[in-house]
Amino acid sequence: MGLFKTLLYSAAIYGAYKFLTEQDAIGRTRLDEIKDKVPQLLDEAKSIKDGLQSGHLPEPPSL
Repeated sequence: MGLFKTLLYSAAIYGAYKFLTEQDAIGRTRLDEIKDKVPQLLDEAKSIKDGLQSGHLPEPPSL
């Protein structure tokens, strides 16, 4: 059973790695896109944290 779990986890990790590092038509990977969005996401998280500390609830995202 342990060997089967190890094989399953390894296949899942390999699939995720292959998905994230697959290049599109212009040569960018999904991992590059995530890296570019990190500063913006950190700023949003900091503003939400500051709002929660001051007692304000964050607004739900618009759909």
